[in-house]
Amino acid sequence: MSRRYDVAIVGAGIAGASLAAELAGQVSVLILEAESQAGYHSTGRSAAFWSETYGGPLIQPLTSASGAFLAAPPADFAEAPLLSPRGALHVAEAGGEAALNALATEFAGSDIPLRPLDRAALKAVLPGLKAGWTRALAEPSCADIDVAGLHAAYLKRGRTRGVTMITDAALRRAKRSGGRWTIESAAGAFEAGILVNAAGAWADEVARRSSVAPLGIQPHRRTIVQVRVEPPARPELPLVIDAEGRFYFKPEVGGRLWLSPHDETPSEPCDCAPEEIDVALAIDGLERIVDWRVAAVERRWAGLRSFAPDRLPVYGFAEPGFFWCAGQGGFGIQTAPAAAKLAAGLLLGSPPDELVAHIDPAPYSPARFAN
Repeated sequence: MSRRYDVAIVGAGIAGASLAAELAGQVSVLILEAESQAGYHSTGRSAAFWSETYGGPLIQPLTSASGAFLAAPPADFAEAPLLSPRGALHVAEAGGEAALNALATEFAGSDIPLRPLDRAALKAVLPGLKAGWTRALAEPSCADIDVAGLHAAYLKRGRTRGVTMITDAALRRAKRSGGRWTIESAAGAFEAGILVNAAGAWADEVARRSSVAPLGIQPHRRTIVQVRVEPPARPELPLVIDAEGRFYFKPEVGGRLWLSPHDETPSEPCDCAPEEIDVALAIDGLERIVDWRVAAVERRWAGLRSFAPDRLPVYGFAEPGFFWCAGQGGFGIQTAPAAAKLAAGLLLGSPPDELVAHIDPAPYSPARFAN
């Protein structure tokens, strides 16, 4: 096994795996993954939906550009579409219409279809609707993502194009000298011309261990609960999102729901676990809007979503040889195809791929944090 590479990527989640696949065949690529399996943390704990409104107007170009790829991936990438129809409802309780109006205003003039629903129309889509829920915006383009399939496809593409991935290889320290990095990891020492920080919740720590100034990327805990409800949830139900950010839920197999209190609790980077209070808040949110009975809490888990201070991702060189691919919040999966192509072009200094030629990379540059 070679110990010298053009590019070493720290992290094998969706950010590192997708970027590696885009770089492979043009440069030699090493992925160093701290865990024993790729995607163990945030990527493996996603709520698995694609929504063009999620993340706001500066995330939307990356999401929309990724949509065509995910809906009809190249045959040598995936054998079937990675999106399946779902639809979403952004719902507002009486007194909370301002949040719904803000969403409509935010995307006014865009190509995203947002259709207003009154209470009667909302009740027809969402049986058991309680009194007080008066308005909604339907987002019919929202879809489910095959997260595991997408991540596996990127890992496979990278592997077939020569990417080396080493697990149980946490970064200990990295030092740049003479235009190259010497990297010390739990799996041994390596050299690379470019070091990519795709470490998710650990991104700032990887920067510190590389003697690079951190950017203030903060992990936040997000909780998901799988519940069995009575009456069973209909499989064709849309993703339901409270416009005021208190909950969301979507149907799963067997009449179950995946339910979240939409929590964003600051956390240290860790293998996080759900808190009982957040599980209770998730159930409270569901019971706030519909009269369904929670028959059982079957599973619960939490993942870390990491944001830069302005809640935009960071793609680019902070200084020579150190490239950031981090701060992707909860939208890293739905934007992966476009983000990886954008980042690969920036890293290689090559013309942008046709998929992202219309996207201005400036809002995502680490230069925005320069003093």
